Amino acid sequence: MDSLDAVDSSLAPLGAAAAAAPARRWRLPPAGPWLFGAALVAVPFVSSDFVAYQIALFLIYGIATQGVALCWGRLGFLPLGHALFFGLGAYLAGGTLKAAQQQPGWFAALPLALLLPAALAYLTARLVFARSHRSGPFFSLITLAMTMLGFLAAQQWSPVTGGFNGMADIPELPGTERYSTFYWAVAACALCTTLLLGGVLRRPLGLLWSALAQNEERLQLFGYATDRIKAVAFACSAMLAALAGMLFALHQGIVTPLTMGFVLSTEFVIWAAVGGKASPLGALLGAVFVGYASSELRDHFAYWEVLVGAIFIAVVRLLPEGLAGLANLVAKGRRAAPPPAAHPRTPAPPVRVPDGEVSLAFEQVASSQGGVRILDGLSFDLRGAGLRCVIGPNGAGKTSAFNVMTGRLPLRAGRILLDGADISGATAWRVARQGVGRKLQIPSVFPGLSVSQNLDVALWAGRLHPAASLRREALGWDSPLRGELLALFPALARQLHAPAGSLSQGERQALEFVMTMLPQPRLVLLDEPCAGLSPGETHHMIDAIKTATHRLGAAALVIEHDISAVASIGGEVYVLHQGKLLARGALAQIQADPAVRAVYAGARK
Repeated sequence: MDSLDAVDSSLAPLGAAAAAAPARRWRLPPAGPWLFGAALVAVPFVSSDFVAYQIALFLIYGIATQGVALCWGRLGFLPLGHALFFGLGAYLAGGTLKAAQQQPGWFAALPLALLLPAALAYLTARLVFARSHRSGPFFSLITLAMTMLGFLAAQQWSPVTGGFNGMADIPELPGTERYSTFYWAVAACALCTTLLLGGVLRRPLGLLWSALAQNEERLQLFGYATDRIKAVAFACSAMLAALAGMLFALHQGIVTPLTMGFVLSTEFVIWAAVGGKASPLGALLGAVFVGYASSELRDHFAYWEVLVGAIFIAVVRLLPEGLAGLANLVAKGRRAAPPPAAHPRTPAPPVRVPDGEVSLAFEQVASSQGGVRILDGLSFDLRGAGLRCVIGPNGAGKTSAFNVMTGRLPLRAGRILLDGADISGATAWRVARQGVGRKLQIPSVFPGLSVSQNLDVALWAGRLHPAASLRREALGWDSPLRGELLALFPALARQLHAPAGSLSQGERQALEFVMTMLPQPRLVLLDEPCAGLSPGETHHMIDAIKTATHRLGAAALVIEHDISAVASIGGEVYVLHQGKLLARGALAQIQADPAVRAVYAGARK
């Protein structure tokens, strides 16, 4: 039933059910897979062989469109050159099958038609996204340029590709006939890719994909290498396109440079948008419906391209989730809201962080942005567990110090040592994997996921390995710390199934704090955790900080403006001014320091 449920759940929009399909109230058999499967079976019996042949072609295009939808709708980056991988799969499969006519041993090389495009996609994504998680537009342009280069190469490399005329005389799949029985092979592949994608989206990896699309920076601060997650997803999408290209070569018997062209890449995007970029089934049906309608209009309506463009614009403007999103809204309106899925709770594996007492040292750290010097020779150190506060006037460099340490600001001079190892210039996820947790100044959560799903993503940090991300068991992982932290914030425990975006400011502060502590960091960077809280909520948050850091035996640096809150937190105080350390010591010493009194005045809530 998992595979059948997967297709039905694939109609859900982004973030609605990324990792686990909700249990239905009345246990009715899901309609989606039955309707889709029945339609595929019925096509050859209710239409001619020619219509089935055409439907097979657009099912092939739909498989490639699913790859675009995976990247665009689930992870938030848009590939504009997916025809490159479609064409590569077609040419590689076509050449291999032709060679196999002479030497049957070439059949063993057929998987390379899938693996080589996937490898190219992985390397491309790693190179682009390793620079910055904000490289989405740059990535789109890179893929566009790649498909243009592929098109030119296919035209010019005549000895291999056949040039403009294409690679012809590609043999049929053994045991099938191109214009009749091959339809069943295409239909089976389309159903399998839809089931497979739907199943993955119901597992932890699907939840991570949704989290990445909503708040990639937060995911990096948990220690997830988001560039690698994106690269794997892009490789999977390229493999789907290559599979479609392989089927295309078998279906058409010829491959031309147009299979790598920009026009086909654009059509993949249009079909994904119309069908539903967040839905594997929607993307597939979008390609079938729009593609088939276009082929019919082409012969009867001179301006059919204008009409298709108008449909695309209308859907993007009025139905952001495409026709699948509309179908999902209609279905929700006709049935009672399902209860949340229940997963057996099992102990989470131990977190993978370095052991031992933590130490941190800033040595003459300098950073600037836009010509403005933000940190100017900042030096301080800490060793061992305990709470410490960082204070200073606005613009003193408090948040900037955290930003430089976690890769959000460039380090221009000096170095930062964690446990004696130089982490200067390290990315946020690498720093997090050394046992550093960070709560941002403005609460940073995954707004489209439920509170419980936010906690799951945090709990998996340092625990979830690639194989476990494809198994349901991780959806039920639990830890004593999770229960203890939720006990500190009963309001969160009562709203586990509410979207995180619906929480109040105070509740989002509490949620992000709990998420920050769940990976069991050794060093916690808390940037104004009491901002926007009432005096009562501030007192409660401070108690939670004390309890959690003591429970973990962690060191904590807390940026705070409220002197009464600093007094309640206790511990050593660091005073920053103009990007340098002005003073450090107990609060009483700081308050008596003339230099501090000259530049800093504490406010009370």
